[in-house]
Amino acid sequence: MIEQEIKIIINNIKKDIKRTQIKTAVQVNRNLIMLYFRLGKILYENFKYGNKFIDEISRELKIEYPNSKGYSVRNLKYMKKFYIEYKDNKLMQQLVAQVPWGHNIVLMEKINNMEIRKIYLQSIIKNNWGRGMLIHQIESKYHLRIGNSNNNFKISLPTNGSDLANYIVKDPYVFDFISLNNNYKEQELENAMINKIKDLLLELGKGFSFVGNQYKISMKDKDYFIDLLFYHLELRCYIVVELKATSFKPEFIGQLSFYVTAIDEILKKEFDNPTIGLLLCKEKDRLSVEWSLKGTNLPIGVSSYELGKHIHNDILEKLPTEEEINLHIDFIDK
Repeated sequence: MIEQEIKIIINNIKKDIKRTQIKTAVQVNRNLIMLYFRLGKILYENFKYGNKFIDEISRELKIEYPNSKGYSVRNLKYMKKFYIEYKDNKLMQQLVAQVPWGHNIVLMEKINNMEIRKIYLQSIIKNNWGRGMLIHQIESKYHLRIGNSNNNFKISLPTNGSDLANYIVKDPYVFDFISLNNNYKEQELENAMINKIKDLLLELGKGFSFVGNQYKISMKDKDYFIDLLFYHLELRCYIVVELKATSFKPEFIGQLSFYVTAIDEILKKEFDNPTIGLLLCKEKDRLSVEWSLKGTNLPIGVSSYELGKHIHNDILEKLPTEEEINLHIDFIDK
């Protein structure tokens, strides 16, 4: 009993330390970003001295702070641009102070529209994206994909829940970490997702917790299997995901509705919100989906997905083998 109490005390200490470390890191980042903002202001207001002024400042700061890599001419120019772009926008100043400097540089280089940039800033803060993930999301046009699915959330979920659910579900999903032949089957797609579960969870977004695949539902005389089952920590509900290796068909809604009802009856607790169904199809006609969704009062979203590009076998056959490449390299070396 005493050992258990000591363990609880130690775990609480660890949690407190971790929370403090996170708060400290956030505050350090905020202070650094605001320093860069103030330096950018000085550079902007003294533009009359020309580019040599920035060169001189960079040289002096490097001498004074030899261990710091933040005072190169290139970085100082970013600071100037940083100040110019945000000097009249208090909301954006608050957002940019919460993300690392490298992320801010990526946004300045790749996103000109401030409203779109705000979407990415909010998503970095919410999802804790690294710089590589941010670049990936920009290249896959994340801002166009969020809230773009066909769904009936507005009429099937409470207002707060429907807005959040609509924001969480994307269209299309980009599974570029999966590469399959064009004639792949649903089981192959599912297996590839399970093998890359971490990548899958990153694409689905923060809050998705994996429960299981081929989740069995037993009736009196038959068993049914749900492709993928998740629990969403923010929505506080189960999410049933059905995969289809074909274009959308209206009958898919009936199948998914059955699975959603089954999870509500079997797993859902009093404190859980209604289960949501998510149908992922290779392609879809939005009007067909809209008409199909009118036939159910269960919360269901329908999205398409894209896989990584696959090199066809006929192309592979024309590519040189490893042995042929090595022979060519040996010939050049001689």
